[in-house]
Amino acid sequence: MAEHRIYKTAFASVYPMYVQKAERKSRTKEEVDQIICWLTGYDRAGLQQQLEQKNDFSTFFAEALAMHPNCALIKGVVCGVRIEDIDDPLMQKIRYLDKLIDELAKGRAMEKILRQ
Repeated sequence: MAEHRIYKTAFASVYPMYVQKAERKSRTKEEVDQIICWLTGYDRAGLQQQLEQKNDFSTFFAEALAMHPNCALIKGVVCGVRIEDIDDPLMQKIRYLDKLIDELAKGRAMEKILRQ
């Protein structure tokens, strides 16, 4: 099976879209960063380094310190597919992030987004 093209897409090229989506709904870049850091284990400096290096999604998630243990609590549908039914671990991580950004844009409280 061919590798999905999102895997080789630079995370830095998609990141501004996450921020724009949040800001259109009166949320902030800092909240987007908080979500990304919570999910991946990056600190702000590590996230900034990933953006500057223009690493692709595959590298971005491969170099993440550790996915948050509560990420398994992220459930729902993104792009018409149930997150919990995705077999490919990398695609599932990407969809986790998409789902969290969607929840932020929909006005959900950070405590609920971060599964606290």
